[in-house]
Amino acid sequence: MAPLLTARIQLLLLQAMGFLIGLVGQAARAFGGPKFDSMTTRPVTEPLLLLSGVQLAKLIRQRKVKCIDVIQAYINRIMDVNPLINGIVKYRFEEAKKEAHAVDTKLAEKQEDDATLEKKWPYLGVPLTVKEAFQLQGMPNSSGLVNRRDTISQTDATVVALLKEAGAIPLGITNCSELCMWYESSNKIYGRSNNPYDLRHIVGGSSGGEGCTLAAACSVIGVGSDIGGSIRMPAFFNGIFGHKPSPGVVSNNGQFPVARGAQELFQCTGPMCRYAEDLTPMLRVMAGPGIQKLKLDEKVHLKDLKFYWMEHDGGSILMSKVDQDLILAQKKVVAHLETMVGASVQHVKLKQMKYSFQIWVTMMSAKGHDGKEPVKFVDLLSDHGKPISPLWELIKWCLGRSTHTIPAIGLALLEEKLKYNSEKYKRFKAMEESLHKELVEMLGDDGVFLYPSHPTVAPQHHVPLTRPFNFAYTGIFNALGLPVTQCPLGLNDKGLPLGIQVVAGPFNDHLTLAVAQYLEKSFGGWVCPGKF
Repeated sequence: MAPLLTARIQLLLLQAMGFLIGLVGQAARAFGGPKFDSMTTRPVTEPLLLLSGVQLAKLIRQRKVKCIDVIQAYINRIMDVNPLINGIVKYRFEEAKKEAHAVDTKLAEKQEDDATLEKKWPYLGVPLTVKEAFQLQGMPNSSGLVNRRDTISQTDATVVALLKEAGAIPLGITNCSELCMWYESSNKIYGRSNNPYDLRHIVGGSSGGEGCTLAAACSVIGVGSDIGGSIRMPAFFNGIFGHKPSPGVVSNNGQFPVARGAQELFQCTGPMCRYAEDLTPMLRVMAGPGIQKLKLDEKVHLKDLKFYWMEHDGGSILMSKVDQDLILAQKKVVAHLETMVGASVQHVKLKQMKYSFQIWVTMMSAKGHDGKEPVKFVDLLSDHGKPISPLWELIKWCLGRSTHTIPAIGLALLEEKLKYNSEKYKRFKAMEESLHKELVEMLGDDGVFLYPSHPTVAPQHHVPLTRPFNFAYTGIFNALGLPVTQCPLGLNDKGLPLGIQVVAGPFNDHLTLAVAQYLEKSFGGWVCPGKF
């Protein structure tokens, strides 16, 4: 009993420290920040912006719309809306227009039929945005770290190269949190991104710039990465779709920071998009040869699936309570599946889910199969190899002199405290193995688990500093190595997105993707900001 009590006291102290740092962060910025005439972005009026990537590619291939018109429509939208949301941090408009003209010229020659074009270039002429942490030739690749602000990509990350080969045209790169390790996208190079549904609220992280860019109709498909929910939290907070694939399916090559140790297994690169019909074709492209590990060609009949659901983690002392409007949205999905689909839906209580944060920390600090230790966060913050003192950086931050954000400084301060001794490591590792076994056996090859995306809808800026552990609602599935699709479920009464995570067993991504398409048809999917 004593070791458990000690562990709880330590975690409460860490939470208290996070809360104090959050108060400092909020107080320091209470009298600053941008002022907006409106709290939402303007609604979309251009019809081309309301089509999926698949639909746009078809229209372009069939020469019913010119590629340059599509690209220009998106550029116009970006120029109108991006100053409000700060999602795209570096444009490549001139290059994009040249590439669009090249597509139109090629199509004018009429050398290949529609079927051939679709097979070669499934996303021919479709606008694309890319998280700044990924290499995109000629674009910055800093991951929000000031000492990398002059780093320019000389080549493309593997997934970016594959999407470009499929015909997609990058419009620019999108914002992220410093070193991609926080769930609000803000850094000292590009500043803060804002939620298009309410600019006072966060976009999530670390792929938050991508999330708000897609939600604001400034792009239609995008690239994100996820080691603790960095695709799914932004997708949830911004009311779009995002998929964390099964580990090892999509290459992580060409992004910074580079995962090492056991983190290599938990970091996943995946698609983000406004329309569910883009998820599977994007995944096919992004996975390259890794697509053979999945069963995307299998037909899925929802009535034959076994659905399981859980409305909260079971009562962790570290996490916020789940909002009632999120629980009600989940119950509506459950009722719909039972009555309209005729599916089997079972409520479950997985007791070890309330240790999600501890399990995630344990797995993130583990050595890899090659025996390598994970890279320390404080070492990543170092200035060209010169070590930094987190405590000194905190003092500098209070004086407005640090080049680092308060979440990064806080994580560097707490990093060693978050590591468990061998006894605790063994305990939580055994817990992870037990929970993994329980979930995999429960789901099998025909089961789907519905779980909250986060305890709350998108919070206001800086609030995450007072709730630092809430990300564990997504992070647990990185630790367990399961595929997850984040699905929007409309808006709450304050106009902020609702949503749910759809989880399946290993390499059963086709199940979560099929459910995502069904939920979009049944609950409406993405809702245009400013529409209501």
